[in-house]
Amino acid sequence: MSNNTILVVEDEPAIRDMVGMSLERAGFHWLAAASVEEARGLLADNAPDLLLLDWMLPGASGLDFARQLRRDDSTRDLPVIMLTARDAEEDMIRGLEGGVDDYLTKPFSTRELIARIKTVLRRSGGGDEAPIRLGPLTLEPSSHRLRAGEQKVELGPTEFRLLQFFMRHPERVFSREQLLDRVWGRNVFIDDRTVDVHIRRLRKALEPHQAAGLVQTVRGAGYRFSVQD
Repeated sequence: MSNNTILVVEDEPAIRDMVGMSLERAGFHWLAAASVEEARGLLADNAPDLLLLDWMLPGASGLDFARQLRRDDSTRDLPVIMLTARDAEEDMIRGLEGGVDDYLTKPFSTRELIARIKTVLRRSGGGDEAPIRLGPLTLEPSSHRLRAGEQKVELGPTEFRLLQFFMRHPERVFSREQLLDRVWGRNVFIDDRTVDVHIRRLRKALEPHQAAGLVQTVRGAGYRFSVQD
């Protein structure tokens, strides 16, 4: 099951919900926005792995938003798939030249959408297959292995998912609530102090490899993974 999170920016509730259900069935987490303004707010508080972006949105163009994302250092590398009723070749060219990674015209098959999402994530290094290397750690999502240098590190499944999420979003601070939503899933109702228990277990597993300090507590805010001192 994927831990990737997709931000769906679509003002038509029926399409948004259909896409969301398809994402859930495919094992993705998802966030929803009905406008560029809402999407900006979600991007400020979350770190999605890919953006599904409608072209025609209230108040602002999705294409203009994609161009803005490419100019911003924090979102420059965020993969974007444009969803639009504009099916003319010149519109597709405008979209791709505007910085989107792929372009899908409405109506579309949800199976094709999921396939394109997986392809773009693999291409961007955000798919499950790509090893993640930060500091002394190498995490291999597909084989569920973690190494510190040449040494194998044993982790429980929840600690592995937690570390995988952290390593995909380094230097970002996440609250307990955000971690519960992104690692455990939005429909799991458990106490947010559960996060603290698993953070302690994760640090304990990393401690013999001098890597426990990579998982940092940010007082009053939450946790982050950082290779900086």
